[in-house]
Amino acid sequence: MYAYEANQDLLKEKVILITGAGDGIGKTLALSYAKHGATVILTGRTVAKLERVYDEIEQKGFPQPAIIPLNLEGASETDYLKISEVIENEFGQLDGLVLNAAILGSLTSVEQYEAEVWQQVMQVNVNSSFLLTKALLPTLQKAKHASVIFTTSSVGRKGRAFWGAYAVSKFACEGMAQVLAHELEEKDHTGIRVNTINPGATRTNMRANAYPAENPMSHPAPGDIMPLYLYLMGNDSIGTTGQSLDAQG
Repeated sequence: MYAYEANQDLLKEKVILITGAGDGIGKTLALSYAKHGATVILTGRTVAKLERVYDEIEQKGFPQPAIIPLNLEGASETDYLKISEVIENEFGQLDGLVLNAAILGSLTSVEQYEAEVWQQVMQVNVNSSFLLTKALLPTLQKAKHASVIFTTSSVGRKGRAFWGAYAVSKFACEGMAQVLAHELEEKDHTGIRVNTINPGATRTNMRANAYPAENPMSHPAPGDIMPLYLYLMGNDSIGTTGQSLDAQG
């Protein structure tokens, strides 16, 4: 695992938005960031899941979170701009953004891939990240040291047969992060850093769906890969940008 010991108050007074916060890595991120002092904004499609995460954060006595329901497949640019407006009005700041939500799509050959499913994966995994990041950049730029993290995958670095749209979408996210990091570095007045994290084989529903024959207990739980997510979101990583890192490296 990535070795990093986070200070208990690492994220105190920071406001962080997490996509796909209802379960898996996103849920664990929300709990971990809240535990370290952050006010987390939970986004996702299923409100009931977000409410359960909200309740768990409240029960543990962490800073009160917020919920913004978001259907990444159907959201328009106007919807993302409204989210930015809500954050400005309710919090007045945004210190972090984790683009974690994704769908797997079909594990089949390009030749057999259904165009409709391909478009759906690209919409959820790529287009939504672009639109949300674009909408939130003005607010992120107001923070002294903001951090944007993309959750990617090893198949987004080296293509693998039958991973289709999912692999291509993760290649796109890696490229988007690199472009954005370089653009922001060119602006002297912004302190935003942008990085990607490959979680590696992790005990999640997506992993189980992709590898049904595996024993899920043979992989680390989402909580085991939190050190890198904490490091890149906290101020200890100031100056680290444009990097593609492995949570289990």
